[in-house]
Amino acid sequence: MANVNSPTLADYGLLGDTRTAALVSADGGIDWLCAPTFDGEPVFGALLGGPDAGTFRVRPTLPAERLVRRYRPHTATLETVWATAGGTLTLTEAMVAEVSGRLLPTTLLVRRLEADGAPAEAAVVFDPRFGERHLRPRVRQDRHLVCEWGALAMSLGCTGGLRVEPGTTTAITVEPGRPVVMVLALAYTEPLIWVDPETAWDLVEDDEARWREWSLGISEDVPFREAVLRSLLTLKLLTYSPSGAPVAAPTTSLPEDPGGIRNWDYRYAWPRDASIGIAAFLGLGKAGEALNFLNWLLHASRLQRPMLPALLTLTGGHVPRERTLESWPGYAGSAPVRVGNGAAHQHQLDGYGWVLDAAWNLVRQGHRLNSETWRAMRGFTDLVARRWAEPDAGIWEIRADAAHHVHSKIMAWLALDRALRIAESHRISARRRRRWGTARSELSADIRAKGFDTARNTYTRSYGSADLDSALLILPVTGFEDPGSERLRGTVDAVWSELSAGYPFLYRYPPGQDGLPGDEGAFLPCSFWLAQALALTGRAAEATEMFEALLGIAGPLGLFSEEIDPATGALLGNYPQAMTHAAVVQAALALRDVTLVEPVETEPVVPRLTPPAEQNAAG
Repeated sequence: MANVNSPTLADYGLLGDTRTAALVSADGGIDWLCAPTFDGEPVFGALLGGPDAGTFRVRPTLPAERLVRRYRPHTATLETVWATAGGTLTLTEAMVAEVSGRLLPTTLLVRRLEADGAPAEAAVVFDPRFGERHLRPRVRQDRHLVCEWGALAMSLGCTGGLRVEPGTTTAITVEPGRPVVMVLALAYTEPLIWVDPETAWDLVEDDEARWREWSLGISEDVPFREAVLRSLLTLKLLTYSPSGAPVAAPTTSLPEDPGGIRNWDYRYAWPRDASIGIAAFLGLGKAGEALNFLNWLLHASRLQRPMLPALLTLTGGHVPRERTLESWPGYAGSAPVRVGNGAAHQHQLDGYGWVLDAAWNLVRQGHRLNSETWRAMRGFTDLVARRWAEPDAGIWEIRADAAHHVHSKIMAWLALDRALRIAESHRISARRRRRWGTARSELSADIRAKGFDTARNTYTRSYGSADLDSALLILPVTGFEDPGSERLRGTVDAVWSELSAGYPFLYRYPPGQDGLPGDEGAFLPCSFWLAQALALTGRAAEATEMFEALLGIAGPLGLFSEEIDPATGALLGNYPQAMTHAAVVQAALALRDVTLVEPVETEPVVPRLTPPAEQNAAG
């Protein structure tokens, strides 16, 4: 049965260990956790499957006021504080990211309850269910609770000999000065390793120190540094460390249209999205993440090169076919719940541009591409030179006929341009250089002739179309147009005006133009791209104002989904979304890199800071 009273997405925090991730609600419920990896089967799936899909909830027994909910500064540790009779109850929880070099389980989740001022009564519900059919575990009690489903095993240990029975509510009293620590460990096709609670808590504190040290490397001159750091930490948590593959989101089927069918599985790696994230890391001096991504891409694309798949599994395999899970009610009654993704077979020309741009960003920071990487990049560029004149599916993966998307063409131009730049310091034949240069020139002329509306002074969504596309807002970072170009300014203004969803939000493309029933929300990366575009075209004051407004609509923990309902401010779609957090960082970098001097004649096209609800009421 659908749970239409589900917590809002903004109420969920992210716990992660760079191999999988958990979403925990504001009332202490872990309602989503897949094992053993991001794209594995859920062991706690109440987020999409309702109560029968399992949860792990820890909270005060009686209704209590929540005083604080935050991440500890510059860490991935989540802290929730409730007021209780005579004191407070604090839940501190994290997953341990660094497990190499020690005898530790791959997945280790630690939850710690601490009372202050007076004893506090708490309730624990531990109800793991596995997979599509919500299978109950085979259970045994030894020194700790062990749950098994074939090759997957889970243990739960607690301080003080506390015993928890799966599927029941366990009442506990937390005494001041005597914290209760619960340790959940997972093992898949390997021995289940027991970690005592005291040691587990020490591991969390060691991890916190590593996160803080990692954060220290972020320059102090980045504007809105705390928000940028939270986005970077989120991107790091969404990177599958065994391979270096960034996952688009840790969730599937969170609806873009509540109650509708726009529910997709994002637990995979899109080379395009990953490249956007890499640009964010590189902009803040984190080259290691970029190098790991390129290493993964070499491995993942090896069997299909020079074709670049639109998306891949975290280990570089084929994404499973798209199918629906029967009897899963979906988040807030939004069915179907899908696994797999049908976009895996699309031809997306823009992906090549993002990947070549990521490689070029590495090169211009002084990193030479090794021979295998450069060979792969040459192959991608050769394909673009051959196929740029063909239609493609486009960045938004609309499930309709291919078209000549202007954004895709510009990104194909970017691939050729960046490859030629890399070739200035890497070996290449004169013949190949000429072929790439000729293709770049021909493609540029084609875009300018067929993809530009001279009457409105804007690039369009596709050749021959009057529609616009918010993806065109990345134009200022490509170099396709000069920063002072009237065509560039005209495109930014037109997209802002015609695709506005009420300040500061944008639609990806005109609503109702994708062939699917229902509506979608405003797409958050596009709004951050607009802030970036404004900054890079000399309108930094407007960019700053927009960026601040956008930060204000994040969840209370600083997390963003992919979309938002412009009327209510409710977060929509898979959450948290890597592309949005990468766009946050890129917009902040643009603000850092430009002067705050703005031309006098600059005026915003869209009314500023008008609440979305008021704009909607005004029509």
